[in-house]
Amino acid sequence: MEPEREPAAAGARPDLGGLLRAVLASRGQANSVFDILAVLQSEDLEEIQEAVHTCGRLFGALLERRELFVGQLPSEDTVRAGSQGAVCKYKVWMRHRYHSCCNRLQELLAHRAFQVKEQALRVLMTFVQLEGAQPLEKAQWEGHYLFPHSLFRVVVGGLLSSEEDQSLLISQFCQYLEHDDIRYHTMQAAAATTAKVTTQQPEASLTFWNNAFTLLSAVSLPSQDGEVTNFYVKHTELSNKWKVTHLKEHRKAFQAMWLCFLKHKLPLSLYKKVLVVMHDSILPHLAQPTLMIDFLTSACDVGGAISLLALNGLFILIHKHNLEYPDFYRKLYGLLDPSIFHVKYRARFFHLADLFLSSSHLPAYLVAAFAKRLAHLALTAPPEALLMVLPFICNLLRRHPACRVLVHRPQGLELDADPYDPMEEDPAKSQALESCLWELQTLQQHYHPEVSKAASVINQVLSVPEVSIAPLLELTAYEIFERDLKKKGPESVPLEFIPAQGLLGRQDDLCAQLFTLS
Repeated sequence: MEPEREPAAAGARPDLGGLLRAVLASRGQANSVFDILAVLQSEDLEEIQEAVHTCGRLFGALLERRELFVGQLPSEDTVRAGSQGAVCKYKVWMRHRYHSCCNRLQELLAHRAFQVKEQALRVLMTFVQLEGAQPLEKAQWEGHYLFPHSLFRVVVGGLLSSEEDQSLLISQFCQYLEHDDIRYHTMQAAAATTAKVTTQQPEASLTFWNNAFTLLSAVSLPSQDGEVTNFYVKHTELSNKWKVTHLKEHRKAFQAMWLCFLKHKLPLSLYKKVLVVMHDSILPHLAQPTLMIDFLTSACDVGGAISLLALNGLFILIHKHNLEYPDFYRKLYGLLDPSIFHVKYRARFFHLADLFLSSSHLPAYLVAAFAKRLAHLALTAPPEALLMVLPFICNLLRRHPACRVLVHRPQGLELDADPYDPMEEDPAKSQALESCLWELQTLQQHYHPEVSKAASVINQVLSVPEVSIAPLLELTAYEIFERDLKKKGPESVPLEFIPAQGLLGRQDDLCAQLFTLS
């Protein structure tokens, strides 16, 4: 027969410390656990925090003392009607209370107060550590690796909320990702949770996708193979038979996690975020990087910044993993339009374009097409863009001497006879190599003296060392204006060729003929 509980006085604050001591001191006081769990439902912030702390101490002690049922958990009704001993019934009953506590702590991960969220996360992760050391399931064979998967999925499920932005809480969770076992199981749990949520809600919320990306991007694998021994759950001895001890298995889990995430239709804003980290944070750690081909090629068709970022990932696959993608430079060529000088990702675009066109083995017609297209667009570009584009074009001519015919053609072309076709999408058919860079000669008459000077470089023999465009990539109109203001000019500057005679202008001016000063 279960002991009776004395209800707390109305309005009185429960003595959680006393209840905790009573439960741990005597199994006859086990029903006091209900009073502790009830405070987890309180609206008072201090009461909830105290209750979370008390639950952590209570069930942490019970886990260490092995007073929770181990094995397949039967229902309370089955045990109540069965012939098991009192100790077994107590352990089954207390483990059900433990599950109730964990479920409530998962709900508190979405509490309005961040300090409650953080405390609930800390207690749940303590349970993960203790339950991992004292498993609540029986080993199937000697040396079997056991980890509290169910409890850990509760934690990850709370982080991947569909209603609450958990970015700040995930940043707190990152401290646990430093441990190899937590990182490995986070990747597995994140993939499982993503699959579950998208199955239940085919149109998952933007909040869920943002939380998922925040968590996934926080997972980073070691760049070099080494021992995987930094475990959060302590074991007396690590076995080589455990998958969690091999970095190769971590790479497989990492790959499965990202593929599960990327196979869904993502919001446009997330496309950009994923592609920004793709080349240095995702591709190097995949077991099979070529599996990203479908995602990257489909992203190339979106256009704009997304296409550019996708080309960066494809470029890595082409050079490091022998991917054949014949349309790569055609896609890059198609991104060159007048807007490229005005978008916020201009610096990144030209940095990557410089990287993509750095090989001296590219065919001359291809490089000539890029140089001609950029020169053509430069006619309407702002000065801050021109100061970067003009050295960029000259660097292309330095790398590929066969393209210098564009600026040293013996017989010039009439403008109306320019064979270059700016509307052609295929650089091989644009006839750029038969044209010339008359646009650079036009820009030598530019109103800004620095642009005019940069365009005049082609009048001399191009120097062998290239000009670094890195300092010019993020140049702004404001910086040019400030730089011009700081320049010191001559003390006297002639404003007219013919000196003015008097207040009304020159002597033969119409104003002087019609008006006089009296």
